Amino acid sequence: MALDRRKVLKGLAGTAVSAAAVKAPHVHAQSAPLKIGLLTVKTGPLAQGGIQMEQGVTVYLKEKNYTMAGRKAELISADTGGNPAGAKTKAQELVERDHVDVILGPLAAFELLAITDYIAQAKTPLLSLAAAEDLTQRRPNPYFLRASATSSQAMHPMADYAAKELKLKRIFTISEDFAFGYEQMGGFQQTFEDEGGRIIKKLWPPIVTPDYTPYLAQISDCDGVCQGFAGSNPLRFKKQYADFGLNLPVVGGETAGDDALLRSFGDEAIGMYSCCPYTLDLATDSNKRFIAAMQKDYGVDPGFYAAGLYVNAAVVEAALQKTGGKSDDKDALMAALKSVSLADTPRGPIKFDHFGNVIGDFYVRRCERSGGKLINKTVKTYKDVSQFWTYDEKKFLSQPVYSRDFPPLKS
Repeated sequence: MALDRRKVLKGLAGTAVSAAAVKAPHVHAQSAPLKIGLLTVKTGPLAQGGIQMEQGVTVYLKEKNYTMAGRKAELISADTGGNPAGAKTKAQELVERDHVDVILGPLAAFELLAITDYIAQAKTPLLSLAAAEDLTQRRPNPYFLRASATSSQAMHPMADYAAKELKLKRIFTISEDFAFGYEQMGGFQQTFEDEGGRIIKKLWPPIVTPDYTPYLAQISDCDGVCQGFAGSNPLRFKKQYADFGLNLPVVGGETAGDDALLRSFGDEAIGMYSCCPYTLDLATDSNKRFIAAMQKDYGVDPGFYAAGLYVNAAVVEAALQKTGGKSDDKDALMAALKSVSLADTPRGPIKFDHFGNVIGDFYVRRCERSGGKLINKTVKTYKDVSQFWTYDEKKFLSQPVYSRDFPPLKS
């Protein structure tokens, strides 16, 4: 049968158009801007950290000319109000209205716990500073990655240092009455008691406590205090601690003596020890660049919150480079995120365990006055700290998550 040349050409043209139509959405999706959602908090006692979170990720994007792995990047910031309901509402808006490719944040453990089920259902990669431990332990979320620290990850080495280097034996703990506080103090207690120390009493003021006097009045018959306050609360606590006449050594975790807060402290902070996955005095090129950019753009020194978001953004870009800039396959993107290993970040080298939690260096610092201002001077670096510290992983996971009552007091 003879072929009609015009019909053949018309058919081929139609086939080409159809093929192009099939491929077009994929090409368009990858040439479209990468949408990064940020869950932060700009009001209330946690606002100090939330504002630095936004500054940290903005500094990174500006440094990269708002381009990641060849794609333009767009930041969509959402204020959660620092409460679980607000965090869930804003997470849903970022996913369903703004169609973000990845979410950074939120800040608080109780916010993260409120959105974890939704994030898993929506299959949206989430990189958070929030330290809720079980999301990388007994109840892992496959779409969650933590490049900062679990609640207790800084407290294990802090307790080790308090027992071995500071020779403290009897300690009161005090922290806000919520998940982050429970898990911090649980980790400190377990390691401190394993090293022969004793926790005398655990104090739990509410997060909005204006006056810590009733709690401070209970501190006696000990040789040190471990505090786990977050946001701007460490300022209020340390000032009232000094005004009450207490001069016992104070130790804490990553939020206790945040570098960004030091300009607001007075001499009452001198001598305070803190353990953090970031420290301002880390003399690496990447940290020097980061500090210079924060000082230039915002006139402030960065702390844990800003550095954490800067590093999170770096992890996202490294993962996108592995996927060729593609973000539509969320499972592939999550696999790439978990495989990231960075040798040089402002906090030092990092990698991830099989649960998606960071393994990295932690720094014990002592607050001192130098050159007319307060600084955190690193006195010891703990290398490659895992969320399981030095404990056997299976044995660690067989015990309950750290809580208000676990470990129980031995007295």
